[in-house]
Amino acid sequence: MSEVAAHLAHEADIAPAAALMADHARATMLLALLDGRPLAATELARLAAVSPPTASAHLARLLDGGLVTVIRQGRHRYYQLAGHEVAAAIEALSQLGPPARVRSLRQSRQAVALAAARTCYDHLAGRAGVELLDALLREGLLAEAGQADAGPAPVTGPRQAGGPVTDMAAVRYRVTRRGTAALAPFGINIDVIRASRRRFAGPCLDWTQRRPHLGGALAAAITARLFELTWIERGPRPRSVRVTPAGRDGLAATFGWADA
Repeated sequence: MSEVAAHLAHEADIAPAAALMADHARATMLLALLDGRPLAATELARLAAVSPPTASAHLARLLDGGLVTVIRQGRHRYYQLAGHEVAAAIEALSQLGPPARVRSLRQSRQAVALAAARTCYDHLAGRAGVELLDALLREGLLAEAGQADAGPAPVTGPRQAGGPVTDMAAVRYRVTRRGTAALAPFGINIDVIRASRRRFAGPCLDWTQRRPHLGGALAAAITARLFELTWIERGPRPRSVRVTPAGRDGLAATFGWADA
């Protein structure tokens, strides 16, 4: 075996997953499932503008490829992304593709809503999510791993000497003592989240803001709690969320969040 072949033998084969995402109808379905909620095949067919039999064929391929899973409730079947890893891959690809062309007032309103606040699978994104990460760092509730605890400071995101960090996958956040004091009464059990096999906390580049929002298990737990408290609620458009008046007050008091 040649040196190149030996090297490739130890690399992941990305071609099958890439081929599944390359079809426009399947890509539309996967983007719709980034909402985090299971959807029926009929709804996915409507969103992808294909017939129900065609949608079923696409979903069968996505199931075989491990990109989605199915939930059965009686005679009904609902599809969802296979996990946060799939969601992260789709969100990353959104950075590479050109913005979708807005052809109607409905699309324009949806674009505005998604840019303001949305779910990125199971965590908060858009301007609201970017500001949440900014606030957590600015107030000294989070710090980069290896950095000492610090008080509130003007922080705009993960940085390194010479400018912004380009390899966000290498950045890890930890909760400071100040952060633990804020998150515990908010209802977040840090020890339980740390025990998860998922990445604890790190930046996730937001495709609408081109700045990072908070990703990882901590972000998912915070977002779930925000829904429980009705500080955020589902918006009228797919994937969009709305920060409620109580949420604006609560986020500001708890995390130092500023309404953009």
